[in-house]
Amino acid sequence: MCEIVRLKNAHPAWGPVKIRELYRRKHSGEPPSESTFKRVLDRAGLTEQRKRRPAREAGRLASGRKAQAPNEVWTVDFKGWWHGADKARVEPLTVRDEFSRMILDLRVLESAKTESVRECFTRLFEAHGLPLAIRSDNGPPFASARGLLGLTRLSAEWLAMGIDLERSRPGCPQDNGAHERMHLDIRNELEAGRIGRDQSAFDQWREEFNVVRPHQALGMRCPAEVYEPSSRAYAGLPVSLDYGAMEVRRVNTKGMISYRCERSFLSESIGGWDVGLAPVADDLVEVRFANLLLGHLEPKTASFRPIVEGGGVVAKAKTVKTRKKSPAGDAPPCGQGEACDEPEVSGSSCNLKDNPNL
Repeated sequence: MCEIVRLKNAHPAWGPVKIRELYRRKHSGEPPSESTFKRVLDRAGLTEQRKRRPAREAGRLASGRKAQAPNEVWTVDFKGWWHGADKARVEPLTVRDEFSRMILDLRVLESAKTESVRECFTRLFEAHGLPLAIRSDNGPPFASARGLLGLTRLSAEWLAMGIDLERSRPGCPQDNGAHERMHLDIRNELEAGRIGRDQSAFDQWREEFNVVRPHQALGMRCPAEVYEPSSRAYAGLPVSLDYGAMEVRRVNTKGMISYRCERSFLSESIGGWDVGLAPVADDLVEVRFANLLLGHLEPKTASFRPIVEGGGVVAKAKTVKTRKKSPAGDAPPCGQGEACDEPEVSGSSCNLKDNPNL
């Protein structure tokens, strides 16, 4: 019993299942049952009841997919901030492989702005390859409540690289429950100790979590024993997207495209990228960005009808011509500029550049 209590005191945030596994590793023979460990820890006053969170309503781009192998889904979030011993604000970014529970990064960033997060993910993509999907909440810089399908410049880049977007439903942390559970461990073991902006302390904790700590959902294996790098190598940010036989238009930096000599606004988040256009029934034109159906364009009125939130996933577009880095804080350069990209019709000019009102 004393040995069980000593192991618990060494790892105060770990439950009886993990403590039993550590005991088994140290001693030969079959260890006492899990209920015995729980009873000993209860009597010693070293356990606490877990709180349950209520279910809530649905949101955008929430398909409910669950990872069945490493790198099928990465999850990302910012751990709620705290003040370190020096009173400095600490709000680490956490990135995790859903299947293996491997914490890919636990990083104290200078800010939560797009560029800082982009640099972090670039390092992860270079080290581990690309995931099939990334799950985030609906806050910046991963999503925008006011943007088309919640797109931001960062999430648009992920789509362009062939990474699907998965978002938890607004106000539903249980959709990313295992990630939130990991945040609870960080709160109990790092935040409670008022760990400041010492990255080495975070790295040490992450190493123990990945290499030493047994996980019940993994059959008491450690995440590092389950995780393996992605087979999808990172080749840099694509310069352009191949939409096959579809018409292609470049979105300018103001989020607009020109079609049949008319301008239509889509979204500034995809400014500088190409979209694919395909005519459909009722004189409408589908507008697609990478693997996502954005909505429909009505050429007669030059109006754009966004797709209903949560729908519109289509076959993936191929990416071609890659480059290692994009200009900081901006999207790829626009090819057409402000001029109309339609050819002249019946000898009449339709150069929009000359119209100061557009």
